[in-house]
Amino acid sequence: MRIAVLYGIAALIAGIGVWALLGRGGAEATAAGPVDLARGRALYEENCSSCHGSELQGQPDWQSPGPDGRLPAPPHDETGHTWHHPDTVLFDYTKLGGNALMAQQGVDFDSGMPGFGDILTDRQIRDVLAFIRSTWPERIRDIQADRTLAQDGAG
Repeated sequence: MRIAVLYGIAALIAGIGVWALLGRGGAEATAAGPVDLARGRALYEENCSSCHGSELQGQPDWQSPGPDGRLPAPPHDETGHTWHHPDTVLFDYTKLGGNALMAQQGVDFDSGMPGFGDILTDRQIRDVLAFIRSTWPERIRDIQADRTLAQDGAG
């Protein structure tokens, strides 16, 4: 069972890597326009905090699969891995959900992350992501911005 979970995690990481290198999707993620951090915070509290925590702390033991084999919701603060991903990955994962995004990449992964594309507009998703980024230390924001620029240049 444990080895299957490790293979699943490896497949998820590989799928995200392939997706990021190919620069698929996510055109809306980097669309120009102002963001509304206050609205992003309110939308986060309404739609995300029940799993990811009101302080973006995630669920306990988020790096270890639960009884259902799924990984608990990770933190969105600097202690998690959200900032390791470029904007398009974050946008598409939020809009489509983990299962749908991984399936597009040919990866069979059972993610607990639902898609919010039928609940939130693209602008609202960008606002939520901007709110999350605004909580990170400057150094982390800079690293994540560089990863976004690198992917945008590759796509």
